Amino acid sequence: MNDKYSLVKCAHYGRRLAARLCDQHFGSQPTATLDGPAILKLTPVRQLNLLVVRQLLGQWQAETARLRSPYFNFETAPVQAALAQFMNVLSRHISLSRAAFEPLLAQAAADTLGIVADPAGSFQRLLLGSTESPTLAGLRDNLRYLDIDKAFFQGFVDSLSTSGDLSRDFLEHRFELYHAANYKAHQPMQRLVTELSALLPLTTADLLEDGPVSASSVPVAPPLAAPPAPAPASVAAPEPVPVAVPTFVAAPTPPPPVAAPVAAVAPEALKIVVPTAPVRPLPNVDSASVPLHEKLKASQSPAPALAETLRATTAPASLAERAGPKVETLREAISINQRFSFINELFGGENMDYHAAIQHLDSLPTADQARAYVTGDLSQRYDWSRKEEHVNKLLKLIERKFA
Repeated sequence: MNDKYSLVKCAHYGRRLAARLCDQHFGSQPTATLDGPAILKLTPVRQLNLLVVRQLLGQWQAETARLRSPYFNFETAPVQAALAQFMNVLSRHISLSRAAFEPLLAQAAADTLGIVADPAGSFQRLLLGSTESPTLAGLRDNLRYLDIDKAFFQGFVDSLSTSGDLSRDFLEHRFELYHAANYKAHQPMQRLVTELSALLPLTTADLLEDGPVSASSVPVAPPLAAPPAPAPASVAAPEPVPVAVPTFVAAPTPPPPVAAPVAAVAPEALKIVVPTAPVRPLPNVDSASVPLHEKLKASQSPAPALAETLRATTAPASLAERAGPKVETLREAISINQRFSFINELFGGENMDYHAAIQHLDSLPTADQARAYVTGDLSQRYDWSRKEEHVNKLLKLIERKFA
């Protein structure tokens, strides 16, 4: 319980795992599709497969909700029976391309890790869902899609009374108490990591919030240039100066200086590579009596003024920098209050529509595609012409994601 796992790292691993599995399945047949039985057998980790099916059920519920209208009674028994029959027929004709399946699998992988990493959040997402009026029947129905820690969540549902308070706030608080008292009954993260690692290498340390940084993500500094060769013993060595000095390439060591004319020294005796400006010779004075700053002034060209340096290197902050720190996924970056605001203001209270849109935005590779999806497709579909404030908030989150 002391380990704190990062849901952002779980989501990142989920996307990598989904890409790996889709490469394996669709690599030789890019236009192939997956049906229901194939989804349930796609991976040896049953929880992954079940959570993909759960998302498909959510999509179906969202579609049937859009069928309702004030002109027809959808609550009558014949209509309900017809819808159930339609669902049964449709479930036998599932057809998912890679573009549709990969984001579902990535979300399923992140939620699978989240069951162990964040039980309280998983209870809210996978058992309570988006409903504001939970029921025991609904909770038990959602248990069908849990394989990891199913007994743990089943114990909580069985502890609830049919006549007691089943409001969402009460259930969330009650689950926190239940989890605090029974957290030792959880499946250890190491067991799940071992199963997933067979599909794509993973360790528990990779998921910790303060875990080690992968070596591949650490920039490698270029090797430092070798220091210049020491001066001959017979010549007084100058005092150390800063690194920014001209580089000398040593030729054959010249003989010690003698009281002879300068012309007697061969010009090839010392080759000098000057990077910027010629080096001015030091005054012929005893080095011990010359202050260090005078030696620097004589051997180096004057540095540019600070104002000039700042003018050359300082640039105005970009929009993404002003928007805030970078986020990994929109799903994790959107707070609970902001999520409900988006659902109510932008998606007409349709929770599944919101989740489908955010999931699709997280799957897009560039900021331009994400902005085009928001300002084009979503804006026209839900008529966001008077929702500038909320649309701008969503666009700012997109800027942060692709910063």
